[in-house]
Amino acid sequence: MPRILLIGIVALSFLNGGCGREDRTATESMTPESAPPASATTPLEETNTSLNVRDREGALPTPIDQSNRPEDLEITQRIRQAILDDQALSVSAENIKIITIDGKVTLRGPVKSEAEKAAIVAKAQQVAGTTQVDDQLEVMVGSSG
Repeated sequence: MPRILLIGIVALSFLNGGCGREDRTATESMTPESAPPASATTPLEETNTSLNVRDREGALPTPIDQSNRPEDLEITQRIRQAILDDQALSVSAENIKIITIDGKVTLRGPVKSEAEKAAIVAKAQQVAGTTQVDDQLEVMVGSSG
């Protein structure tokens, strides 16, 4: 019995990154405190990092707050699909946060331009209604539009 337990522990240690494995990249084990200074990041990384820190600390809705009501899940899915179907939108646009709670949609995250922001908001309003969308999208600094 102890032999099986030992084998299980060894197997789990390898699944979790190995025993003292040294070939990890520097970013795999990076914590927010050990992240490189802002000057070492690109504008996109800086924007995403600062927004993620703000999201964890604030009272604003985050994806974890997404309602599991079928109606809310459907709204979120329809908005996400409309964004993915628009080939003119950037990868940043495709990765925004869409949070639906009791029919009210919150859009959060960085986008590349004011035009992209307006297109996303219009898609969300078409699905959820013009009064049901809280636009908290942010145009990335240094992006052209």
